[in-house]
Amino acid sequence: MLLENKVIVISGVGPGLGRGLALRCAGAGADVVLASRTESRLAEVAAEVAELGRRALRVPTDVNDEASCLRLVEAALESYGRVDGLVNNAFAIPPLTDLSTVDLDAVRAGFETNVLAALRLTRLLTPALAERGGSVVMINSAVLRHSRRTFGAYKMAKASLLALAQSLATELGPRGVRVNSVAPGYIWADNLKWYFDFLAKERGVTAQQVYDETAATTDLRKLPEPDEIADAAVFLLSPLARAVTGQCLDVNCGEWHH
Repeated sequence: MLLENKVIVISGVGPGLGRGLALRCAGAGADVVLASRTESRLAEVAAEVAELGRRALRVPTDVNDEASCLRLVEAALESYGRVDGLVNNAFAIPPLTDLSTVDLDAVRAGFETNVLAALRLTRLLTPALAERGGSVVMINSAVLRHSRRTFGAYKMAKASLLALAQSLATELGPRGVRVNSVAPGYIWADNLKWYFDFLAKERGVTAQQVYDETAATTDLRKLPEPDEIADAAVFLLSPLARAVTGQCLDVNCGEWHH
């Protein structure tokens, strides 16, 4: 019960990592505030949280809209009276093309969701977090660790998110707020499963073969699942990490070393 009776706000709640974050936080004893643009996803995850015996507040939210984020913060404080943690998980895939030809407006749009939205929500929740000696976790990516072609805009956004987290750690530390990052590699959830099925059909092999070939590039010979990544976030939100701030914890089964 690392998060017993804490209140955690989670953005970008969906069927994959967002769901895993909500359920692992609830399993660790927290009540959660679920934010996403899709109401149906919030309802599904909230029902699962309730089955674990914890409360879940559903707040449809557009993280790119200041007023929408302000309503999220107000709803959380009205319902629970406090906020102990924030997980910035909202994400938009940047254009996956060479930087030499990429549409700059598309790059800007990626920054809005992947970087500025995290700053917006963190700023709005800072007073509440400071009252509780709270914690912020940014969900980053293993794209930080490589420079593969067509991933330039993606890496630009996530590198900026890392810089944001580190700078906020310095700014908010004197107020008792910790800010850290989790950088997943592959996430073995629905989107990746669909992609592996697609690759398997193109190659005329099984999806298991595609999985095995990919997993062979990691030290643990497996791909991380949402719950395993969420557990790292739970640790950073918990008192066990009370002296940890400004750090980035890679969760990639040893695909990359940092």
